[in-house]
Amino acid sequence: MGAVEKSGETWQGEGVAASSPLIPFPLLSMSPSPPILRFAPSPTGLLHIGNLRTALLNWLFARREGGEMILRLDDTDASRCEERFVAGIREDLAWVGVTTGREVRQSERMELYNAAFERLRKEGRVYPCYETAEELKRKQRMLRERGGGVAPIYDRAALRLSEGERTALEAEGRKPHWRFRLEREVVEWEDMICGAQRISTASLSDPVVRREDGMYLYTLPSVVDDMEMGVSHVIRGADHITNTAVQLSLFAALGGKTPPRFGHHSLLLAEDGEKLSKRLEGLSLASLRGDGFEPLAMTCLLARLGSCENPRLADSMDALAGEFSLDIFSRAAARFDVGSLESLNARLLHEMEWEQARPRLEALGVGGGAAFWHAVRRNLTRFAQAREWWLRVSEPMEPVIDSAEDAAMLGRARECLPPPPWSGESYRQWVRAAGEATGRRGRTLFMPLRLALTGEKQGPALEALLPLMGYERVAARLGGERA
Repeated sequence: MGAVEKSGETWQGEGVAASSPLIPFPLLSMSPSPPILRFAPSPTGLLHIGNLRTALLNWLFARREGGEMILRLDDTDASRCEERFVAGIREDLAWVGVTTGREVRQSERMELYNAAFERLRKEGRVYPCYETAEELKRKQRMLRERGGGVAPIYDRAALRLSEGERTALEAEGRKPHWRFRLEREVVEWEDMICGAQRISTASLSDPVVRREDGMYLYTLPSVVDDMEMGVSHVIRGADHITNTAVQLSLFAALGGKTPPRFGHHSLLLAEDGEKLSKRLEGLSLASLRGDGFEPLAMTCLLARLGSCENPRLADSMDALAGEFSLDIFSRAAARFDVGSLESLNARLLHEMEWEQARPRLEALGVGGGAAFWHAVRRNLTRFAQAREWWLRVSEPMEPVIDSAEDAAMLGRARECLPPPPWSGESYRQWVRAAGEATGRRGRTLFMPLRLALTGEKQGPALEALLPLMGYERVAARLGGERA
């Protein structure tokens, strides 16, 4: 590995130039119609809920405006990227309904990056640096101590090397990493979420754009791709705001005249306040899918998380896109609360219509038709629980009877069963008769009945379940028989 893994990690102190030129990029940004956006994950791990939020906001914006979202796989680091994660990204996006118009892989676009790099090299905008990682860390530590703890920026020592000194370093076996030389200017843009932004690049290190092994880091390929693919809007996390100033400078250096419009959404934190990352596998999309969460519940939550509006259910992804607006989002970090997802997931199931549930129930081997679905849906927190209730209705089950007194009471209730066919009124007549026969009321009557018939202390209304069970099964369970 080279001296620097990503831009912005090594610094030395130079102040902001008083006469820094101004680059007012908002004046140059004329958004084409329809817009082109991109989601650019690195296939180095599982997508988590934070990744989905970024992908979703880009997709919703593109969908609302009749545009396109490109899936760009940032897979230039062959040592860390894996095809299984590429497949996982595709699967996760398809599962939540985030469709992409095109898919491109940075590993297949090296000629474009090489050409851009050569242009910058010929124009003196990139320069070779020979410091090792250890030397940079030592220099950074010294400058930080000298500066009272203020983060230093790179001192451009490499620019002061003579040709002979560079030759000598290369003779030692050192290979250079390359930095993009910033012009010490003020970069301004109107952020679609955060409003007016103004960053002096004099306060930033010249970013490393190519490592010693020839591998390009994020900054240069990203700018080249946005230019070549005609990306008009970029929506990403607020931790990229400084990167945006650098990328706009690089965009100008490569001759771009219409850079994308940028919007930086707030960071998404876990419940404990930590930033979400690929290490939190419990919040990966694969894990959440395995836990039985509905994709629409997740997208409805994320579409408003960090905004001034409370999450609410939409009928579909298209309906969600029709309501979408970046104007509602704030700069404050938002917390992802699994409890909120649980609640929204349950509400979605409780309101799901029979025709929508039907093919999924059939795939699970669940019968009973619309009557069964309407009986159980308001007791579900996961769709798969419908099968559990169907098995209790249709398959043999050992009745739960807590005491001999309850067994005697159930026997008398069995004698009060009305003849089939049953209706809601038949159930009410039976309960009244059973209460009179046993002398029980309220919980002392209903709980033993529910335990014997379903094995659970709570669940769907017995009034709706009994017709699905049938007379023989109900009578057998009330008699303490497995049925």
